[in-house]
Order: sequence, then C-alpha cells, then structure tokens
Amino acid sequence: MTELGLDLVGIGFGPSNLAMAIAVAEHNARPHDPERGPLGTVATRFLERQPEFGWHRGMLLEDATMQVSFLKDLVTLRNPTSEFSFLRYLHDQDRLVDFINHKTLFPLRVEFHDYFSWAAEQVSDQVSYDTEVISVLPVTDENGDVSEVDVVARSAGAIVTHRARNLVIGTGLRPRMPAGVQQSARVWHSSDLLRNVGSIRGTDPRRLVVVGAGQSAAEAVAFLHEQFPAAEVCAVISRYGYSPADDSSFANRIFDPGAVDEYFDAPDDVKQAMMAYHGNTNYSVVDIDLIQELYRRTYREKVLGRERLRLLNLTRTTSVEERPDGLAVTLQSLVSGERTALDADVVVFATGYHEADPYAVLGELGDLCLRDAQGRPQVGRDYRAVTDPRLRCGVYLQGGTEHTHGISSALLSNTAVRVGEVLDSVLQHRAATVLMAA
Repeated sequence: MTELGLDLVGIGFGPSNLAMAIAVAEHNARPHDPERGPLGTVATRFLERQPEFGWHRGMLLEDATMQVSFLKDLVTLRNPTSEFSFLRYLHDQDRLVDFINHKTLFPLRVEFHDYFSWAAEQVSDQVSYDTEVISVLPVTDENGDVSEVDVVARSAGAIVTHRARNLVIGTGLRPRMPAGVQQSARVWHSSDLLRNVGSIRGTDPRRLVVVGAGQSAAEAVAFLHEQFPAAEVCAVISRYGYSPADDSSFANRIFDPGAVDEYFDAPDDVKQAMMAYHGNTNYSVVDIDLIQELYRRTYREKVLGRERLRLLNLTRTTSVEERPDGLAVTLQSLVSGERTALDADVVVFATGYHEADPYAVLGELGDLCLRDAQGRPQVGRDYRAVTDPRLRCGVYLQGGTEHTHGISSALLSNTAVRVGEVLDSVLQHRAATVLMAA
C-alpha cells in the first residue's frame, strides 16, 4: 500500500511533531493568508513507534513539576488564540479556576503529559502509531533529482509506503549511559525509573545508588528516599552538591524566540561563549526548591542520628559489577583518587541524553545532507537541512540543531514558534515550485 500526495511526513511523534501536527491542523482550517492569498491545505502523515502518545513516561513522578512555564505550551507563543492551548485543556477538564487559584506557572509534569495526550487525540487523524520506519527511499524525477521520498514503514505487520515532498525528523533523544555500563534488571537509566521500580518493591532493598547531578538525578534521589524508607540512598555527584538552575528573568531570555536569530547569526566563538555562559539554565542543574528539600532531609537525619540519605560529593563511579545478590559499585574520590567499593541493590544512572544522528534514518539519502567540519548537520535558519542540489525535497530537523539554533532547539520553550517557522518554509518552497513549473 502506498499513500501518495503528502506534503510532509513526520518521523517520530513527540511534543515537537505533535506541535507540528497542530500547526498544520490550524493552517488547514484557514488555508488563506491575508497578505499572501490562498496557500492551500497541507497533507501530512506522522509515524510513531509507540502504540500511543508518550513523553518521558518513566519520569512522570507524581509531585514533579515542569521547568518551563505553561504559557510555553504547544501553541501559545505562535497562536495565543489557539484551541490547543494548555488553558483550553484546563477548561475542558473543568480545572481552569482551580489552576488559577494555584498561583503557579509550572504545572505538574504528569498534568502536562495529560495535556499533550489530549492535544494528540485531537490530531490523531494525522498520526499512525505502532509504526516503525524501515527505510527512506529516493523518488527521482526526469532530471535524476530527488523531488520526493518514499518513507517505508511497518504497521500491524503490513508494509506501508508514504510518498512525500518533505520530511520533518523528530526522533528525540536517546538515554546516555557511561562507557562500558549496560542497562540491566539492576542497572537503570533514570528514563526507566517508574517502569523498573516495581521490580524491587517488596524486596526490602538495603542500598540504592543514583549517579548524576541534574534535575532527573535529584528527583530520582527524592523519590527513592520516599518510596523505600528502610533503604540507604546514595547520591554520587562529581561536585560539592546540586547546583541551582539559573531561571532568573534576564537569563531566561536565552530561550526567547529572538535569541534563536541572534545565536544563528553569531560567529562560532560567540556561540561557544553563549553556551558556556548560559548552560546553567538547563544542563546539570536542579530547581532550588528541590535542592533545599534534599538538604532539609539530610540535616534532619543528621539530627536524628540515622543518616539514610547520603550525598557522596566530588566522587565518580568507575565500574559496576553484577553479582548474584546485587551489585558491586566502585567509586573514586576526585580529590584523593582513592577507590571505594559499595554494595548496592540498584544503580540509577541519571546521566542525561544524547541526540541521535537525525540522518541515520535516511540511509543513503543521508549522504546528500551536508555536514560541517565537525560532522554536524548544516541547517538553515528555517530548520531545513542544507543538502546536495540533487536532493530537492525538504528535510527539516526538530532536534540536532543546538549548534546552529542554540539551547532551545530541543526544548519545549521554543517549540510552538519553531513549528510555525517550519510550516512557513514548507509553504514557501511549495509556492516557489509551483511558480517555477508555471
């Protein structure tokens, strides 16, 4: 089976491509621009491996809150009157007044996930779930140029081909584990915390170790400390303790839509300086309220004479060895170099994520997408990949563009604006193609 005539196929359906589907739905409802005239509707198909929408389900802890304002939802910065806003979701759930009385900009993470699911249901006609992309094949025209692509996918045991003039790649992030460490029944990445924690309930674990210094690490420490009141919880941190996120008003301007223009236009040395200055707005940092709560717990336990929450500062993990009755974790002091053996029931690595090569899914077509001297994608301001002239269809990246577009390129902060820019680019290139044909 082949689905023809698509303007774009989205690979992956996380928040970024969900926002893209909403932008398309809103455009199709009014495909006429007062300044540019009729633009026509946009035909799409988004392909997602998961059986339903899901976003960091393994860390949807009951009391964890968002680190981004609810106003930076899927639509508001692009279209404040949208029917897909978080406020509209709250109204539909009969919680709008309650949320206003709550006096917060930062909803529960589980609530925001429910908002995403609510929005995804409204554009479900654009999405094929439980669908795995197998390959992306070129469709050449009479000149030998690649004017379209066939996205071949497996869905419900059947092979389906989707032919499109544009791709929007939003395959997300991949959990990062330390070199030489493999995930197992006792060695977890924080992204699987809730999925795995049931396996140790009722087993009376004696010691649980969490490695990492960021928000996920601190949340995992707090969660395990609460859930297993008889267990010792050790936080392995390569610094003196958790560092607070800089969420001050001026620093937050790094996430503004206008900051993307400044970053994109800046020379490389300025880009590096900007990331060095403002990396503490997002990387390896923790909300100050959670830091204070963890410190309160450690101090209380010290007063009571039972120190169950231990922060192993200026320390790193050098090895994890599986044993029949648990794990042997080797720690090393960054000060003295001394190594210490620690028995543990579980080790959770909250060691972040890495961006998958967005071109890996393209196969040989990826060779027509240009890279810079460091092997990173060359990308235009409109998030369209710079390609060999033979590749005439658009390849747009939702992620993998931090080196060109700045710190917000893979974050929710700029998602609503970004997808509007991608859609505008798709429409402009389509209009240009029609003019050339005429």
